[in-house]
Amino acid sequence: AEKEWNSKKYNEKLKNLAKVIRAFDKDFPIFLGMAEIENRVVIEDLINKTQLKEANYGIVHHQSPDKRGIDVGFIYRKNYFNVLSEKAMEVSLEDNEDFSTRDILYVKGELKGNDIVHVFLNHWSSRRAGQKESEHKRLKAASVLRAKVDEILADNEDAKIIIMGDFNDYPTNKSVYDVLRAKDSRKFKNGNLYNMAYNLEKEDKGTYNYRGDWGMLDQMIISRGIFNADSGVEVTYKDCKVLRKDWMLYKDKKYNEIKPSKSYGGPNYYGGYSDHLPIYSRFAREEK
Repeated sequence: AEKEWNSKKYNEKLKNLAKVIRAFDKDFPIFLGMAEIENRVVIEDLINKTQLKEANYGIVHHQSPDKRGIDVGFIYRKNYFNVLSEKAMEVSLEDNEDFSTRDILYVKGELKGNDIVHVFLNHWSSRRAGQKESEHKRLKAASVLRAKVDEILADNEDAKIIIMGDFNDYPTNKSVYDVLRAKDSRKFKNGNLYNMAYNLEKEDKGTYNYRGDWGMLDQMIISRGIFNADSGVEVTYKDCKVLRKDWMLYKDKKYNEIKPSKSYGGPNYYGGYSDHLPIYSRFAREEK
């Protein structure tokens, strides 16, 4: 059954999303990545027609080739972040010309104070056909991303890289752990990255509830340069955090489980927030 969106539901969804974004911290996030965006207009409405208006956000968004018509998007506070370049990185399969998925969005930006950061937004192929059957698609996304990371690190081994999104794989899966080389260690050997969601997965925390099991499909991955900076911006938290408020959750009577409160369940409208909980971290300037 088709979901029946109308302006009332749409405006309620915008208001709900803005409420979640406002709940991260005392202030608005400097930048924020979003998945499952229908088009640029939705992001424009979110930052202009809700309480986010006062944050003065700018947008980076590219229409991706995804068959379902969903993209990733990036918003940033124009007073604090200056976009230097942006690129939609295509993920294709050599043996399947019909395959199309979300691009990986790469934003190179300058934080106020002349500090360059490289941000990658991901929404890798889903597990709908089964984890094993669909894994090759996520392995390809991981290899496309890793190639770009290697290029950046070859140019500057202290480059500040932040990778985030919905990977549709867990921190221990091959795509994230072996191909992207986002590890559970903060030793950063040989260009390895650190997955700030790894420990949360081990503690049975999660952003998505699948049949009663919480898992960290949404992750934040960083390079050594932003974990331990000689100067400029450095990550403050050792691990990322999951924003989990009571008002964002509901009790699923069928499974007797607490789950994220979503907008729709099949054709039924619930007026919630999202079927994933958001993750966040804090970055601060280090003067050493």
